[in-house]
Amino acid sequence: MPLNKFQRITPCLWFDGQAEEAAKFYVSVFGGNSRILHTSYYGKTGEEIHGGKPGSVLTVSFELDGHAFTGLNGGPMFKFTEAVSLQIDCADQAEVDHFWARLGEGGDPAAQQCGWVKDRFGLSWQVVPRRMIELLDDPDSGRRERAFGAMMEMKKLDIAALEKA
Repeated sequence: MPLNKFQRITPCLWFDGQAEEAAKFYVSVFGGNSRILHTSYYGKTGEEIHGGKPGSVLTVSFELDGHAFTGLNGGPMFKFTEAVSLQIDCADQAEVDHFWARLGEGGDPAAQQCGWVKDRFGLSWQVVPRRMIELLDDPDSGRRERAFGAMMEMKKLDIAALEKA
């Protein structure tokens, strides 16, 4: 049975020994309807293949704002890339500011552009205000183009500046 009976697909995030730390960090960032659900540990079986130390964390199941995720300590073979990111729908500038600041803590400042921020674990997030989506769907093509152009010049998205464009 899935961890969340309403969510059929659960993203599995690959870490190099940081799955528990990352899950705790993400739960602290999202708060409210976020929690650690379960932690599993490596045993001796397959140690020669997976390299996990018996008793160390294998997986952490957690929820962020009610959405299920799994963190897997799979080793150093794979890294996150910008090809996959998690998008956060923000109701207002206060939410944009909160998620941008918290997720950016210890992340790569060079990986911040157009509302994208990479956290200290290397995972990319899109911190997007709903108003930006509305502006990109505006029936006035000139307004759409100006909003898109303004967005392309920003790191953290600024709703007031986007609306002025």
